[in-house]
Amino acid sequence: MAQNASADVGLIGLAVMGQNLALNMADHGFKVAVYNRTRSVMERFVADNPGTPGGLVACASLPDLAAALRKPRKVIILVQAGPAVDRVISQLLEAGIEEDDLVVDCGNSLWTDTIRREREYSGRCLFFGSGVSGGELGARYGPSMMPGGQASAWKHLEPIWNSIAAKVDESSGRPMETAEPGKPVRGGMPCTSYIGENGAGHYVKMIHNGIEYVDMQLISEAYFLLKKLLDLKSDELAAIFAQWNQGDLDSYLIQITAEILRQPDPADPDGFLVDRILDAAQQKGTGKWTSGNALDMGIPANSIAEAVFARCLSALKSERVEASRQLSGPAFSYRGDRRELIAAVRDALYCSKICAYAQGFQLMRQAQVEYRWKLDFASIARIWRGGCIIRARFLQKITEAYTRDPELVNLMLDPYFEGQIREGQAHWRRVVSLAAQAGLAAPAFMSALAYYDGYRSEFLPANLLQGQRDYFGAHTYERTDQPRGARFHLDWPHPKRPQIPIDSGG
Repeated sequence: MAQNASADVGLIGLAVMGQNLALNMADHGFKVAVYNRTRSVMERFVADNPGTPGGLVACASLPDLAAALRKPRKVIILVQAGPAVDRVISQLLEAGIEEDDLVVDCGNSLWTDTIRREREYSGRCLFFGSGVSGGELGARYGPSMMPGGQASAWKHLEPIWNSIAAKVDESSGRPMETAEPGKPVRGGMPCTSYIGENGAGHYVKMIHNGIEYVDMQLISEAYFLLKKLLDLKSDELAAIFAQWNQGDLDSYLIQITAEILRQPDPADPDGFLVDRILDAAQQKGTGKWTSGNALDMGIPANSIAEAVFARCLSALKSERVEASRQLSGPAFSYRGDRRELIAAVRDALYCSKICAYAQGFQLMRQAQVEYRWKLDFASIARIWRGGCIIRARFLQKITEAYTRDPELVNLMLDPYFEGQIREGQAHWRRVVSLAAQAGLAAPAFMSALAYYDGYRSEFLPANLLQGQRDYFGAHTYERTDQPRGARFHLDWPHPKRPQIPIDSGG
């Protein structure tokens, strides 16, 4: 076990993500000191990976890890989010970590925990929270990384993050592939950038995951509608998604959808595995965090919430089986042109996707007010173009939209996206209508259309709703013929009684 301070970076937690991130750093020439609570895991990992360009340093204890690192020390934590993170930080402080050393939480921590930790450990270490997206392969060969912490400390972490992050071709925005496994990508723009102070990095990662939830739900609904309305087999559906992946819908999630749909069932070579996977989705919670935060801030992220609820509904499998025997739906058979419906579903998917991303960026726009951050939305879209789960050609257009107008209020108001919805909304409405006529659940498609129609409406029925609130609870209302902020109350239901102006000051 080495004791001399020669390592560039330390890593704690050698589950799959930790191992892959350590190997990624070592492949890029960084000497990595590694520690795991179960010592045998660490010893086996180091023994199984000799000869990396940077090298791996086995550390039997956290004091060994601290002693192995050059100052200012940089320590990455990849343990389960929650109390385990605080325990490790406390142990690191006892092991010799100092106030100028960086401690970087790369787990899926709640952003408010990251805000608390930066404040709590101030003066004892420089605490960073960095979102990491891309799964196991991303960690190994290039993830998208979203760091948040003190801007002055970012300079110490930046060279490592720039090296190990995924790379995109700046002219096209397309991800650059490694020449061969284990060989780093040369050139290209790294899919990482300083996000902001304290919890900004983990917040943006949460929004990424919320968008991921709805992106996956929309794709699943497109699959389901085509399967049910056109009675298509899985290999036929795979061909459709593969074709879509050649155009504007080009993305990692569309790509893997085509691959999943064509996968044979190992237990039945004549069948497809997707047809044998139980329709009960699980979740880890970041989608729920996003939806809860949207409610707390009053931002209409209804499509993200519907994607979470769709997973919850799918989990009620036994109830749904029983309900299917008792509750009836419409008798419907699609008689239209197959190619026209495929094109319509494609447009509905793209329009709904625009709305979903608009909701995510609206959330970030409000969060920067709530938490006093200054977020660069073009940069955020840029670092999502490669490495992460939602990487897509589409994100280049979002980058361009926020480059044109950094203060863009809503993504749907950008000329490109406004034009795309204008061209595709007739198909979008047709698909939502067909889903309703056929009795097929398509909550993300439907909620995205409701969001679009609500956002573009000068008038909504909230006038009646506010009248109801004043009637039963004296909650007051504003008038269209009075300045905003002037509030009134009527002693209902007597029309001749005067309105009572309410002093809204104080």
